[in-house]
Formats: sequence, structure tokens, C-alpha cells
Amino acid sequence: MTSEPVREFKALREELARRHAGLPRRLKQVARFALDHPDEMALGTVAEVARSAEVQPSTLVRFAQSFGYGGFSDMQQVFRTRLRDRWPDYRERLETLRATATATGGPAMLLDGFVDASIASLSRLRETVGEEELEAAANILAQSETLYLLGQRRAFAVVSYLAYALGKLGIRAVLLDNAGGMLAEQAALVQAGDALLVVSFTPYTPSTVDVAGAISHRGVPVVAITDSTFSPLVPLAKAWLEVAEADNGAFRSLAASFAAVLTLAVLAAEKRGG
Repeated sequence: MTSEPVREFKALREELARRHAGLPRRLKQVARFALDHPDEMALGTVAEVARSAEVQPSTLVRFAQSFGYGGFSDMQQVFRTRLRDRWPDYRERLETLRATATATGGPAMLLDGFVDASIASLSRLRETVGEEELEAAANILAQSETLYLLGQRRAFAVVSYLAYALGKLGIRAVLLDNAGGMLAEQAALVQAGDALLVVSFTPYTPSTVDVAGAISHRGVPVVAITDSTFSPLVPLAKAWLEVAEADNGAFRSLAASFAAVLTLAVLAAEKRGG
């Protein structure tokens, strides 16, 4: 048990990541939920959060106490401070949009939902990715002889766009597109001096993780864009950006992912002097 609980969200995130492997299964489940849904942790009652995290309320209390807090409400203050310290009127603006959409109905309501999800995704990106993470990732990209790009399923659109942007910026990039089921053979072409940028989100495409692992184990630097400290890509990466997209009716936005990769492309080009 931690003697003095941390009171800043960034420090709590680091503590959760550091101790995650040693937590019991149910507490690991809560830790993952807490980092993936910090707003719900801040605003929900213990019963509501427990229901969303699919655990018992007593598990939330035990989780908080294992990190030195007096109880769930004590830990919850860290999440509420995080919410209060960012844009104070943001949640109110979203609620206004939702209320308007509900009253209006029709296609505009659907559009508003996707716009809300994109706004939420971009706002969270500003919290989770800072200058240090961007510099570390961009340096790896800029120093690579050839930059290989890997992302499948939903992430394929992100790396496809990145390949286009890098080409326009004069950076040699190869898209590992798995055409003809040849992903392993494509990945075998990656060599010393190159780098891999990989994008994957929950539930993490197994072949993406496997290929990224194989390339990393050959000593090739990996930059990952993924949605959680607990992603299997994080231990493989020399640098990584946390990009967690909000959803509307289970359809997830890609707004933050596109913003992140475009930022890296431009930074890498600037570092190359291009």
C-alpha cells in the first residue's frame, strides 16, 4: 500500500502503469477502466462506475485503498481535479449540443454525435500527448532511412493517410499493407537504420502486435500510437503516443489519430530540414 497517495492525475497514471503487472485480476480491470474512462471516474457514483467497469463497488474501494487512498471518493478527487483543470466549460458545451440534437432529432442529431466524439478525442489528445512524447517520436522518424508503417483494421486508414503525407513531405515510407497475406514477408524487409511506426487500438490486432514485436526484437526502433498504458505495443516501443478515441454509438472517431500522425509527419520533415 502506498503511504502517501498521489494527488496529480499524471502521477497517478504513472503509478497505475508501474504497478499494473502486480495487481490482482479484478484490480487490473479497474486500472484499465480508470485510464480509458477518466471522465466517468470523475463524475460517476461508486455504483455507476462499478457497473461500467463490470466489478463490484467493493472492488473500487479496495482498488483505491491499494494505492493509499482512504476510499473511492478520495481517489476520485484526483480525476475530478483533472476534469476541473482543463477547459471548465467543455462538458457544458457538449451537453448543450446533445440537448439541441435530441430536441431536433433527425440526421443532425447523428452528425452532432460524431462531432462530439471528435471534439472529445482531440481534447483528450492535448492532455495525453506533450512536447516530450512528440519530440521523442519525431526524432526516431526523422533519423530513419526508411520508415515502415503498420496498422490494420480501423488503424489502416490512419497509416494509409500517413504514407500519403510522408510522400508529399519527401520522406521515404513503406506501407506494410498485408496485400496477398504477405505481411510477414513485407516485415522481413525492415533492416537496421529503418524504423517502424505502428498504430493499434483495443482489442489490438494480434498480427500487428506480433510483427511489431519481431521488428523490435531485431533492434529496429518502434514508434507506437495506441490507446492505453497497458497496450501490448508499449513495451515494444522506443517512443509512444497515447491516443484514445471517443465513440458515438460504438463507432469510434479517428480525429485524434489523424491529428497525431500529421503532427509527427510535419515534425519529422522539419527535423530533416525538408
